[in-house]
Amino acid sequence: MANSNLAQAKPKDVQQLIGLLNSGQLQQAESLAKNLIGKHSNTFILHHILSLALDGQQKFSESVVSYKNALKLQPNMPDLWFNIGIAQTHVQQLDNAIGSYQKAIQLKPDFFEAYGNLGTVLQAQGKLIAAIESYQKGLKINPQDARAYFNLGTALRDNGELNDAIKSYQKSIALFPNYTDAHNNLGETLRDSGDMNAAVKSYQAALGLNPNHAQANYNMAEFLVLAKQYAQAIPYFEASQLEDWKEKCLYCLYKAEDFDAFKTRRDALIASLPANQHCSPFLATLSTHYSLNFAKPDPYQFCANGLDFVYHQSLPELTNGTLLAELLHDINTADIAERKQGRLTNGQQSAGNLFKRNERSFQTLATLIKQQFLAYKQHFADADCALIQTFPDELEFTSSWYVKMQQGGHLNAHIHEIGWISGAVYLAMPQTNGLEGAFEFGTHGDDYPIKHAQKEAVFPIAQIMPNVGDIVLFPSSLFHRTIPFNSMDNRICIAFDLKPSSKINLSNNY
Repeated sequence: MANSNLAQAKPKDVQQLIGLLNSGQLQQAESLAKNLIGKHSNTFILHHILSLALDGQQKFSESVVSYKNALKLQPNMPDLWFNIGIAQTHVQQLDNAIGSYQKAIQLKPDFFEAYGNLGTVLQAQGKLIAAIESYQKGLKINPQDARAYFNLGTALRDNGELNDAIKSYQKSIALFPNYTDAHNNLGETLRDSGDMNAAVKSYQAALGLNPNHAQANYNMAEFLVLAKQYAQAIPYFEASQLEDWKEKCLYCLYKAEDFDAFKTRRDALIASLPANQHCSPFLATLSTHYSLNFAKPDPYQFCANGLDFVYHQSLPELTNGTLLAELLHDINTADIAERKQGRLTNGQQSAGNLFKRNERSFQTLATLIKQQFLAYKQHFADADCALIQTFPDELEFTSSWYVKMQQGGHLNAHIHEIGWISGAVYLAMPQTNGLEGAFEFGTHGDDYPIKHAQKEAVFPIAQIMPNVGDIVLFPSSLFHRTIPFNSMDNRICIAFDLKPSSKINLSNNY
């Protein structure tokens, strides 16, 4: 008797399977495909259809296995290599996804969609130059691809190339005028470059196309906050439902000195959370300030006294060897645009995300900093607060940048609202007197309203005078600033935020 596993499936069974898939009956298609594969394991189309049915149900781990089985039977199918690359990305098998997209391109050199998805995975890994090159290769094949110009713009922006990013977003919009994400991202990049009027027009264009666009609503709210139009900003934050929007609404109420509404809304928000989920540094900032301002107990337990959780160490890798010189060289020579911001006086801040760049020095420092975050967690391991007890197992740099200050340079007190732990590494420090140029941290800043004449008595502060090669880490809930200095020497540091890691966003894949 012939082995049925070596026989091909009957055409009527395959047609039934295709009908189930095309009609969206994915569970039935999955069940029938598995049943037929049990009888006809060498029939390629059964594995292919099973893969598609699993994909449609977002069963990506299973679909990866199914695609591999299909590719064993027909390894020269570029579309299957492309599809398995998408599934591998969903399950965070990024290196495998890169190999799959490269195989698809090898089999089909004009596969511009594969170049685009390859670029997104490379970008997610922080390989910005390779990602930019991949997007550009895809655009040479299909220069009418609006999505590729959008993705290229995101990579260029991360790499600090703001002018080129602006041009790329503009090309995307020229090809697809209704591309709301491109209008929004163009606005963000224009904002970073200092053109706030043009940025607002881009946000408004995005909202004109889609009034419910989350990020554009959030960005409009941020603009209104900068304009001190706090009441008008709240509906935009509420429409966005993004990230820290609840804290942002509280911030607007507090800055507007609507303290009763602030307390009512704060208390309701905290009451809705279990004690072990007091995990918002921004809410901790607001709640602490209010409680100190009005001499009330603080019900939010992110960390009871943030000043006790500041960590200051020397990095021997910066005081020995060549890393310090390499970092200074790359900061002074890399083609990174300046990000405009109003808190900084007599200084420059880099645009983009420094630790996503290609330079070896930045990548080496990022690794050292992550090691210090583990040391930070261990140092405060016995602390009974959410900051330490719910310390994330995996962290990612949500932002990283350098700050170069000249004589008279300083940075006003602020917080990093979307971090968990923030910090800085010091590469050059001026020769100063006393506390000039020092790092100051505390519980007040950003012109929060004060109801007491003796600010220092109510809102404690402390200072650290860092040396070259030092790292300072602190809860992102703390205000911090640079004390002005009069020395002619430059003050150069690399600052950063780490937050709990998130999944790769595939919304702009093909």
